Amino acid sequence: MNLAFVESPVQLLNVLEWAHAARTPAADLTVVVLSPTDPMSRGQLRRMAELARGEGYTVRWQEARGGAGAPLRTIRELGPILRRAERIVIGDPFSRYVQLLLTLVGGKHLTVVDDGTATMEFVAQVTRGEQLVRWHRRGGRRGPRELVLAPVTFMARRRLAPSRTRAVEVFTSMPVEPSPGITVTPNDFAWTRERFGPPTLTRGADLVGTSLVETGVVDLEQYLEAVATLARAHGATRYFAHRRESSDKLHRLAAETGLAVVRPDLPLELIARRGPIGSTVLSFPSTVVHTLPLALAGTGIKVAVCDIAPEWLKESASPRAQGFLAVVTGTARDVHRLAAPA
Repeated sequence: MNLAFVESPVQLLNVLEWAHAARTPAADLTVVVLSPTDPMSRGQLRRMAELARGEGYTVRWQEARGGAGAPLRTIRELGPILRRAERIVIGDPFSRYVQLLLTLVGGKHLTVVDDGTATMEFVAQVTRGEQLVRWHRRGGRRGPRELVLAPVTFMARRRLAPSRTRAVEVFTSMPVEPSPGITVTPNDFAWTRERFGPPTLTRGADLVGTSLVETGVVDLEQYLEAVATLARAHGATRYFAHRRESSDKLHRLAAETGLAVVRPDLPLELIARRGPIGSTVLSFPSTVVHTLPLALAGTGIKVAVCDIAPEWLKESASPRAQGFLAVVTGTARDVHRLAAPA
């Protein structure tokens, strides 16, 4: 039996893509949703869970964050199926919750499915034996929580690394360099293309939002100005919000740019493939500049990515942010490059 742990709708989508690519029978995969607290993520996960069940997969919704006793209760309830699983599939190796569960799985085979741009860093950090840190986080002195969880993180790093008895696979649409002992399997969104579309096209362009402001990388005022400039230049009429974007920011954006803000109920790859969608899709550096060209292959839709100007970054942003975002853009295939608005 294969057992998958997901915490976001994108992770669940990529588990379905992995199962399709691996020709895994629906009866051989159980998906455990470690439900987040964010309402938008929960809503999208509910819809993705419905899709997965419709495809015949078993989906178990776990209120893993429902109070102080939830983690221990979750571990106790998942113990039996953890022991039966032959392969563990995870969507976020940086998640402290997933790392805690990995300490219980021993030498089982492991697959890491895409969780966006973080996947690019994961392989490099595991290969070098480094601490697992998301690219937008500042390094430096660890706080009390990190110190308490240090033993869990250390053990998880060992579980995430290949060994003589454990195979590790990374299933991804991101540009990931192979590493000794780690198999990289490309995700070409074949399930999405077979299941949905082709989409109908609207006139003009659509703009894809990002949570770079919420993660402390980009200044809010700079971001709003850039969105307004892009919308005017390309005739964009809709703004597809990232599930982590704040309501206050989106209210300001709609008022100041005139864009119609859309809160998708599914990952953007499915929304775009189902349509209707603009003939041009504009984005800032993010996962979608790698995934949308694959999901929309053969439709004639142009995906364009706008660079992040250095002056947009907050002073508190990680020193690695600019370089990493440039790599995200520079390695994207089948996209049009746009200079940052002046």
